[in-house]
Formats: sequence, C-alpha cells, structure tokens
Amino acid sequence: MMNLSTSKSFYVCSFLVLFYPFVVTATFKSDYKNYSFPALIAFGDSVLDTGNNNYIPTIVKSDFKPYGKDFIGGKATGRFSNGKIPSDFFAEYFGIKELVPPYLDPNLTTEDLLTGVCFASSGSR
Repeated sequence: MMNLSTSKSFYVCSFLVLFYPFVVTATFKSDYKNYSFPALIAFGDSVLDTGNNNYIPTIVKSDFKPYGKDFIGGKATGRFSNGKIPSDFFAEYFGIKELVPPYLDPNLTTEDLLTGVCFASSGSR
C-alpha cells in the first residue's frame, strides 16, 4: 500500500509524464514552420531500424513476410513494422523526405547522406 506522500508523488509524476508530450507537440506544431530541418539522423534499435540489419550478419532480421505488408509496394524492407516507422513519419512531417534509408544500404546516394539516414540496428542494447 502506498502512503500519502508516495501516492501524491506518483500522481504528480504521472500527470507530468502524460501532459508533457502534449505541451511539446503543441509547441512544435506552432513553431516548426519557422525552422528549417535539412536532415534527420536516427540512432536506436528495432523501433527505428530501417533495414541496417539486412547488411550485417545477425539473426535479428525482418526482411520477410509479414513485415512490410502495409508498406509501399507490400515489400519487407527490414523495418520491424508492417509499414512506416517513427523516423519515416518525422522525416515526412518536417518535409525532409518520405522514407529514411538505412546507412548500410549499398545504394545510398550523396543526397541521402545530406538529408538523413538511419544508423539504428535491431537487437542493439
């Protein structure tokens, strides 16, 4: 059972954690048009991996069905999702590009490097 002070702290922290994203979103929504975002660089794990694991020796892969079934063309690209992932949505929202390519993709272009790539790798700690 929580005592009163612990319970109060819990509710205050919970409120802040739940309320903070709305404040940040409202701030970005009103101010982001005044800024230019030339690139998006993503680091992380399977939540952001856009396919880097396709190019390294690992058992952590997602380049097969059912992954990608709702993605453009219905193709599994190495994203641990059936469609776009958060970095793709952010890049599109800020008008940078539609999809963030994996850094290890051998078809990567100079333009891709200048507008952002993903360094995330699934299974990373």
